[in-house]
Amino acid sequence: MRRVRRKGIDLSRISFIPEATKVPLQRHGTDPVPRLAEIRGQERLHKLSLPFSFNAYLVSGYDETRTVLTDRDSYSNDIRHLFHGDGPATSDDIGGLGFTDPPLHTRLRKIVTPEFTMRRLARLGPAVERIVDDALDAFEASGSPGDLAKHLAFPVPFQTICELLGLDYDDREAFAALGSARFDATNGAAAAFGAVSAQREFLFDAVARQRRDPGPGLIGQIIRDEGDAISDVDLAGLADGVFTGGFETTAGMIALGTIVLMREEKHANLVRNGTSQDVDLVVEELLRYLSVVQVAFPRFAKEDMTLFGQRIRKGDVLLASLSGANRDAAAAGEKPEDFDPFRVPRSGHLAFGHGIHRCIGAELARMELRTVFPRLLRRFPDLALAVPESELSFRQLSFVYGVDELPVTF
Repeated sequence: MRRVRRKGIDLSRISFIPEATKVPLQRHGTDPVPRLAEIRGQERLHKLSLPFSFNAYLVSGYDETRTVLTDRDSYSNDIRHLFHGDGPATSDDIGGLGFTDPPLHTRLRKIVTPEFTMRRLARLGPAVERIVDDALDAFEASGSPGDLAKHLAFPVPFQTICELLGLDYDDREAFAALGSARFDATNGAAAAFGAVSAQREFLFDAVARQRRDPGPGLIGQIIRDEGDAISDVDLAGLADGVFTGGFETTAGMIALGTIVLMREEKHANLVRNGTSQDVDLVVEELLRYLSVVQVAFPRFAKEDMTLFGQRIRKGDVLLASLSGANRDAAAAGEKPEDFDPFRVPRSGHLAFGHGIHRCIGAELARMELRTVFPRLLRRFPDLALAVPESELSFRQLSFVYGVDELPVTF
């Protein structure tokens, strides 16, 4: 590394992901690339080619994905063994629910679960409505054409999560940018891990401040309830998981969902003029169809095993393609590649994952989406893309899919 630095080579610009392995993260617009469906039809377990002597396997069928995500005994989500303190990230940077195993995972999830019940979230309802209306005001004031991603898709979940956690808004633009960078594999692992470290440092500072003066949000409430029983690392990890899990994902859903709804007036009208049940149907189908979280948290085999007829070794990585599973006719029913709010699925979608690591903020995300889309489409009935959809800046190789800009006219 010292030699390449002297030569002026920027390691953060090098992607170490082989081309064939990029398939689970690649898309054509809002659709997974056809190769993913081919893999799903040919192999229940597909071996990926990865560097660093990793054996990694992809599951993309619905039943196979549920099997892997449901099995809490055969796999570990703890990735701290990959960090040794001398790279762009260390084991202290890793925490929260997604990268921990029981019993620590069980204890941490029990701490935050009460804050995400429907009853508790109902208290956030008026704040979410205010945040959405303020964002729509700012969007309108920006003039037409405007950037819907900048003025609506990103501010709404960002401010909602800040409200939930009790974070202040200082440095929010830098913090929001780090949230996007950590999910982007385009520039290789170094760039993503650097964003992880910087974002976690911000949250460590926020936790330290609230240790002295607990705020009204989730961080302050946990400090009041748990005191020294929860470490700063674990609390920052929880806050990090809540923030990144609820910010970038919902921002992607708002932007991409708007694109889908603008394609056909009948779908926009269903949201604009329909009942709350109609809006619920649209939101659930958008979650399935878009699957913005493309791949679930990696699972490491705890022991040698046989899975779907293949031999898996201890330490091998299992990757579950949520976008692939949600386009499987075995679950979605007829024409799974189409967007159809009135489809009759054979099984529930996996947009929020499944099993003990299912997204804890699922109901908060639904609340935001059910609030944003009707308000947006009623206020701007002539909303339209300002450029052809093929010219939009869709993210490349991002674990959480989305667009950086969404130019629209109104």
